[in-house]
Amino acid sequence: MDLTVVAYIVYLLISVALTVWVARTLSRNGRIFLADVLHGNERLAEAVNHLLVVGFYLVNFGFVALYLSQDEAVLDARALFEALSVKLGVVLLVLGVMHLGNVYVLNKIRRRGVMEREQVPPVGPQGWTAPPKGGPWAPPAPQG
Repeated sequence: MDLTVVAYIVYLLISVALTVWVARTLSRNGRIFLADVLHGNERLAEAVNHLLVVGFYLVNFGFVALYLSQDEAVLDARALFEALSVKLGVVLLVLGVMHLGNVYVLNKIRRRGVMEREQVPPVGPQGWTAPPKGGPWAPPAPQG
């Protein structure tokens, strides 16, 4: 078997396994952030989490597929390891950037939710106060 094909197979197996592992980790731990942001709405948090995971898979698997091609033929074991190390290193960097991007976005969403909750008064309105006679826009009464 051609070593270039072996490099492709190993690259795909490792890249797919790493992508699935990172996506599951993000999904499992991101659910907590989403539930907090969405005020405990578990169904909505689960739906948003699932959409984020699908997007993560699409972007990463698309990158893995685009980065599959090899310009030079792999002729020996050394070239095989070098080709795999470069390809897997780039895939790991892309996964890391995607992971940090997801964490950043989740944290921004969470902070916005916390700020919105802080802006709500702790006690609701308890009554209605009539405006002053003549209204606040009325000219002052003449003195004299």
